[in-house]
Amino acid sequence: MTKTALITGITGQDGSYLAELLLDKGYEVYGIVRRLSTPNITRIEHITDRITLLEGDLTDQSSLNVAMQTAQPDEVYNLAAQSFVATSWNQPVLTGDVTGLGTVRVLEAVRHFCPDAKFYQASSSEMLGAAEEIPQNEKTKFRPRSPYAVAKVYGYYATVNYRESYNMFCCNGILFNHESPRRGIEFVTRKITDGVARIHHGLAKELRLGNLDAKRDWGYAGDYVKAMWLMLQQKEPDDYVIASGKSHSVKEFVEEAFKEVDLDWQEYVKMDERFMRPADVPELRGDALKAREKLGWKPETSFEELVKMMVRADMERYEKRSKK
Repeated sequence: MTKTALITGITGQDGSYLAELLLDKGYEVYGIVRRLSTPNITRIEHITDRITLLEGDLTDQSSLNVAMQTAQPDEVYNLAAQSFVATSWNQPVLTGDVTGLGTVRVLEAVRHFCPDAKFYQASSSEMLGAAEEIPQNEKTKFRPRSPYAVAKVYGYYATVNYRESYNMFCCNGILFNHESPRRGIEFVTRKITDGVARIHHGLAKELRLGNLDAKRDWGYAGDYVKAMWLMLQQKEPDDYVIASGKSHSVKEFVEEAFKEVDLDWQEYVKMDERFMRPADVPELRGDALKAREKLGWKPETSFEELVKMMVRADMERYEKRSKK
């Protein structure tokens, strides 16, 4: 019997990779998209003929209710959010409404219209923030350091609460940073690889960045969506850290990216106070032992392979433009 999945945030990086994975597994896939004057479906253009898109918004309960009634999903993946940490400082109320309360609205729609559906919540390593221990696991105390992280903590506990209060199959995936060529240009990793490509093609002379010393546990988004799916295939719902177990500084990412095009990063990278956060997180590094043991999941793409993949994709993009 064909399974049906509903993905919020299907037009994003994770949503596009997850949709591909589920289609390959024979699922019928629905995705919720916001009504925009210019539809943003570039990441899923190649599969739009194989999925069903429904209009909806995490700030609008009725649209989520209708989406659940229409799709009647076996699995719901809540990936939609205001997910850019820097923006959350400028738009904290919007971030709380979309990323925090939005999760509750999706859970309410599931509870009322498809209570037997399995629910996945995209939680974040940013919830751990200024953690007192390294590496961090499922038992590490949350110490959020941004409005985005605070909103994600709200969504995390809402998911746990619905699991315990209504006996719903609800899981939190505490995913550490995961990147790809489909990463939004505003995120530092993509900003770096796009900047490298622009400099190499003579379209820019410098790359301005904030804190180069911040360390993150970076993995490949295509690997991480497999963990999301695995969580909903278990007999019992639970929460899992998904991470590579290795941390690298922003400076290391920069060095690796410029090395791919044989350039000295120090000649091009400039520190800019505008990109410093009011409160930064010094290091996030995850311990995914539980996921390895219970889900049989492990990352397949190394840090170096990830950086190369992203630089090469951006290089190719600018090469195509120059030939037009």
